[in-house]
Amino acid sequence: MTYRAPVRDLAFTLEAVAGIDQVAATGAFPDYDPDLMRAVLDAAGQVSEEVLAPLNRIGDQKGATYANGAVTAAPGFADAYRQFAAGGWLGLAAPTHAGGQGLPKALELAAYETVHAANMAFGLCPMLSLAAIEALEAHGTEHQKTMYLPRMVSGEWTGAMCLTEPQAGSDLGALTSTAVPNGDGTYSLTGQKIYITWGDHDATDNIVHLVLARLPDAPAGPKGISLFLANKYLVKPDGSLGDRNGFRPVGIEHKLGIHASPTCVMAYEGATAELVGRPNEGLAHMFTMMNAARVGVGMEGVGIAERAYQHALAYAADRRQGRSVWTGEASAPILDHPDVRRTLAVMKARISAGRALCLSTGVAADMSRHAATEEERRFWKGREDLLTPIAKAWSTDMGVEVASQGVQIHGGMGFVEETGAAQHYRDARIAPIYEGTNGIQAMDLVGRKLGQDGGASAKAVIAEMKTTLAELARLYDGKPVERFATAIGAVEDATLWILDRKAAADGAADVLAAAAPYLTLMGDVIGGWMLAKGALAAKARLDAGETDAEWLGGRITLYEVYAANVLGHASSRLAAIGQGGALLARMTPSVLAG
Repeated sequence: MTYRAPVRDLAFTLEAVAGIDQVAATGAFPDYDPDLMRAVLDAAGQVSEEVLAPLNRIGDQKGATYANGAVTAAPGFADAYRQFAAGGWLGLAAPTHAGGQGLPKALELAAYETVHAANMAFGLCPMLSLAAIEALEAHGTEHQKTMYLPRMVSGEWTGAMCLTEPQAGSDLGALTSTAVPNGDGTYSLTGQKIYITWGDHDATDNIVHLVLARLPDAPAGPKGISLFLANKYLVKPDGSLGDRNGFRPVGIEHKLGIHASPTCVMAYEGATAELVGRPNEGLAHMFTMMNAARVGVGMEGVGIAERAYQHALAYAADRRQGRSVWTGEASAPILDHPDVRRTLAVMKARISAGRALCLSTGVAADMSRHAATEEERRFWKGREDLLTPIAKAWSTDMGVEVASQGVQIHGGMGFVEETGAAQHYRDARIAPIYEGTNGIQAMDLVGRKLGQDGGASAKAVIAEMKTTLAELARLYDGKPVERFATAIGAVEDATLWILDRKAAADGAADVLAAAAPYLTLMGDVIGGWMLAKGALAAKARLDAGETDAEWLGGRITLYEVYAANVLGHASSRLAAIGQGGALLARMTPSVLAG
C-alpha cells in the first residue's frame, strides 16, 4: 500500500490551528511565507513518498546488521540518507550561520511528520541529529559550533544521544561512565551505553556522539553529570577525519519493531572527547536535546498513526463483505459497515488532534525564542514546557492505539505479516517508551511543568479553551458544545486539585497517582480544543466563499466525531485522578500477586 503525505492537512493545521502566522509576525524568519510553507511541505511529501516509503517494508524484513564491530544500514537506507541530506532536510530550522535555512521549528516538525510516516526507522536518524544540533547551538563552544554544526546541518555527519547504561535506565543519576582530563583540553571517556539509536552505521563517514559521563571529582547523583562530545573518527584541525576513536558498537538489539533503526550497545574505551557546556551541568544541557527529541517523538506518533490509518482505510475500501446499510449493495466494501466507518472516523479525528497538539508545541517553541518582549517569551516558554510532555506522551499513546485499530480493521489479515498492518503496530510500540517513558512524561507534567509557574500556563490554556467554547455556539447546539464544556470543567477541576495536593505536606502520593490520567485528560481536551479551532476556521473559510466545501466540511465533522467519542470520557478521566494515592497504597505486592 502506498503512502500519501497529508500536505493539505498539515498546511491547514499550521495556519488555522497552531497559528504559525504569529511566528511569521515576529520578523525572525524573513524568508518564510505561506507559499514557502506549502513548497516545503510538498517537497517533503515527495521525498517521503518516493524515496523513503518504498524502503519501509524491506527495512523491516532485512533490518540493520552488525558484524566485526560495525553496523551496516538496511538495504537502500544509506543511499536514501544521502539523497535526504543532499536535499537539505537536516537544515530546515537550523541557524543560517551553520548553513541552515533558518525556518520555523513548527514547519520542520510538519515536514518530518511525513518522514516518520513513510519510514519511522529511517526518520530516527535525522531526528537525533536535529536534537544534537539544538544542543550544540545552545551549549557548544565557538570551536564546536564552527567545527561540527555545519557538517551536521548539511547531513555530512550524523548525531547520536548517549545516555542510558545497563544499571542506569531512566535514573541517569546512577550512571558510571567517566571522563578523565588528558591535560590538553580533551578527556578520556570510558564506559558502556545501551539503547543508542543509530549509534553506528555506514550512511555517513562520521557520527558525533553526545555522551553523559562523570568527571573524577564530580559529586554523586544527577548533579555530578557532564556532557561530552566524542567523534567516531578523530577530527583534525582542518575538519578532515583522522584515526578511529576509542569507541565501537559491540552489538545491536533484536527488537519488536523499527528493525532498520540500529539500536546499539556502545563501548567507550578511553575515547577522546570534548566537554560541552559547563562541568557537572550535563543533565541540564542534555535536556535541550531531549526536549527537542520529545516533541519529535510526539510527531513520530502522529506519523505512524497516519500511516496505519491510510493502510486501514485503503483495505476497508477494497475488502468486500456483507450488505451495506446505506446503499443496500450485497457485497459492499467493509467501509460501509457502521462500526468500521466509526472506527476510521475516530482514528482520523485523533490523528488530527495529535498533529495540532505537536505543531502547536512547535509554534510555542518558536515564540518562546522570538516573541517581541521578555514577558511574551516567558509566556510562550511556559506554554512550550506545559505542552511538551503532553505532546510526546498523548501522541505516542494515540499512535499505538490507532495502529492497533488498523490491525483490527484488517481482521485476521492484520495479524499476519503479509498485509503490513502488523509492522505499523510493532513500530509504533516503542514511541511511548523512548525519550522518557510516558509515565515519566506524566510525572514531569505534574511534578515540574504544572507547578513551575504556580499553574499559570495551565490556567491560561483553560481560559483560551473557554473563549473557543463561547465561539463554538456559532456552529453547534447541544451535545458538541456541552461535551466540550464538561471536558474543560474536568480539566479545570483536576488542575486545581493537583495544585492543591502539591502544596499539601502529605500530597505527593496523590499527585503521582494522578499523573498519568491527568496527562491523558489534558491531551484529550486540548486535542478537542485544537479540533474546535479547526472547525471554526473551516466555517470561516466556507463563509468567505472558499471552494471545496466537502473538505472544509470534513474539518467541522471531525470535531463532532471527536467530541462524541473522546471528550465524552472526560468525567471518567477526572474520577481516576481523584482516586488518590491511598487507594493504590492498598494494592500491596501481596494483593497484586494474589
